Amino acid sequence: MKKGTVFVCQNCGFRSPKWLGRCSQCGQWNTMVEELEEEFAGEVLESGGEPVLYQDIKETTNQRIPVGIDQFNNVLGGGLVLGSVVLIGGEPGIGKSTLLLQVSRDLASEDRPVLYVSGEESLEQIKLRGDRLGLSREKVYLLAETALEKILNAADRMKPRALVIDSVQTIFSSQLTSSPGTISQVREVTNRVFRLAKRNQIPVFLIGHITKEGSLAGPKSLEHMVDVVLLFEGERDHHHRVLRVLKNRFGPVSELAIFEMGQSGLKPIDNPSAFFLRERPKNEPGSVVISTIKGSRPLLVEIQALVSSTLFSGNPRRMSIGLDHYRVSMLLALVEKKVGYSFAGEDIYLNVAGGLEVDEPAADLGVVLSVISSIKNLPLPREMAVFGEVGLSGEIRSVSQPLARVKEARSLGFETVLMPAGNLPQLQGEDLKGIRCLGLDSVRRALAQVF
Repeated sequence: MKKGTVFVCQNCGFRSPKWLGRCSQCGQWNTMVEELEEEFAGEVLESGGEPVLYQDIKETTNQRIPVGIDQFNNVLGGGLVLGSVVLIGGEPGIGKSTLLLQVSRDLASEDRPVLYVSGEESLEQIKLRGDRLGLSREKVYLLAETALEKILNAADRMKPRALVIDSVQTIFSSQLTSSPGTISQVREVTNRVFRLAKRNQIPVFLIGHITKEGSLAGPKSLEHMVDVVLLFEGERDHHHRVLRVLKNRFGPVSELAIFEMGQSGLKPIDNPSAFFLRERPKNEPGSVVISTIKGSRPLLVEIQALVSSTLFSGNPRRMSIGLDHYRVSMLLALVEKKVGYSFAGEDIYLNVAGGLEVDEPAADLGVVLSVISSIKNLPLPREMAVFGEVGLSGEIRSVSQPLARVKEARSLGFETVLMPAGNLPQLQGEDLKGIRCLGLDSVRRALAQVF
């Protein structure tokens, strides 16, 4: 029964008896929404939940359903676990619905159909996308519904092989009087869908919205309630998309998959390094290839630098895309102090080609070499890749997984790798024919080796 009204912060879930312009818990402005505070009778729990001795528990393996997209299988940890709840977030228009419609097509079978529930699009709109993706005779049932009780009843009747809900912010429960998308509704919907998945061993995909800060919308408890949290990223101006894992109870959280968006849907990229280097210019100053790690996968990407004289000598510009701006500023100050270059009258622009974001320190050496290559107007050797963290004293520090980085460079035909000297012992005994590994301990030695 109703107890009254309460104001709930839609960012953190803080509850207040009166309206506040700024949430006193998370500090966000204009996030307090009035909701009806309600009281429900508790559910009657079935008996039989007896404690079990640890040594009496039988070992079981989570039964997994293979998905037709190999890279998607790898992200999930080897396949879709029965009864798991997977939350996929991403910006509007990034391709979340397209990806899950393709997954539904691959999961559907003659005896176990897939139920795809849409609270945002009509059946005709979904069919237009399905025709483009090649859906024809697959048993994918579509349901345009936002009432949670009707969705659960349909799932109980069908017993589908998988359930897709697009999106969790549009579904509402009739047991609550608050609007769809509020914290109380999102929490209630997720909780009841979670119980459906565990009770019937049905894997469920939930599509979630993204806030302007880039985090999943809704209460933080939403991420704790589900089994897997995936983030679908990418720039609308680029064709590639990156699917990364934020949480996985059944596998590693370091995997990622890269897709290319085309007319017929999302196509997995089997060799992402070659994909991002396919348009690399020849003999151009400021271009450096770095070997980075995205998740657990080594990846070769190109860092481009452009250093040009500024028209406003008192205020030169420093811009970086795909790199940490503060770390770039630190590296530029290091080059001025330790190497002797002056950037006082120079505009400096840095970009990771292809729209990827590189946030690991192993890209430091590539940033330094690309900037110096541009200011000297001298190209680096084309068949050379680099990686290494640069310290504030100008030293080159060791990084993780050097062997995987070197092997990825060799697989694409690179002949030389500049790397930290501290990583060389980790390569001893490995078969690295066809590539030369040069260990360096300082930025000065790296510049002497390259230029």
